[in-house]
Amino acid sequence: MNPDPPGGRRPGRSRPGAPAPGDRRPGSGPPLGDRRPGPAGRYPRPTREELAAAADRTLPDLIAPGLDVLFVGINPGLWSAAAGWHFARPGNRFWPALYRGGFTPRLLHPSEQDELLRYGIGITNMVDRASARADELTAAELVAGAETLREKAARYRPRWVAVVGVTAYRIGFARPKATFGAQPELLAAARVWVLPNPSGLNAHFTPESLGAAFAELRQASKRL
Repeated sequence: MNPDPPGGRRPGRSRPGAPAPGDRRPGSGPPLGDRRPGPAGRYPRPTREELAAAADRTLPDLIAPGLDVLFVGINPGLWSAAAGWHFARPGNRFWPALYRGGFTPRLLHPSEQDELLRYGIGITNMVDRASARADELTAAELVAGAETLREKAARYRPRWVAVVGVTAYRIGFARPKATFGAQPELLAAARVWVLPNPSGLNAHFTPESLGAAFAELRQASKRL
């Protein structure tokens, strides 16, 4: 996923002529997730051309009714859109934070994302379209994404909705003073929690402090 739009910086405009959700650009080839790993079990790195072709692509939600926690990224990064997995870019700390926080019994690779449903965990995004940076999104896109998230919460009824990125949450839900942790409002019947952005560009949080933040949500989800 992408780093948070920086505080105080107005999100930019989306590019005209963007393809419809789910469309792939001609000649872009299959997502990396459709390819087999190499001899060492490693998936190929996307080329510069594949990353460029992934712009405005969408990722399917990893979702099911009655989840314990539905994690919400800002929007897919180009690496994730090219690979077909959430939080796929090397250096993104989402998967280690899940493990450190006690949500998974071992560290999962992004290609194993379907395993999360076994643990009552899902993933969606505030904005569907992929971009190189989150500050390419407009405020209107984040507000519309918040409304879509309300609809998903009503349809799938997760116990908790965890937004991964406080700036996107503040803009999308018109909560300019929101902080990390539990929020006062509900989404349908779901409680809301805001987590730090696990992007490697977020220098305010170490892997250890991210894991501790995720662990706080884990403990709250077990109590409620």
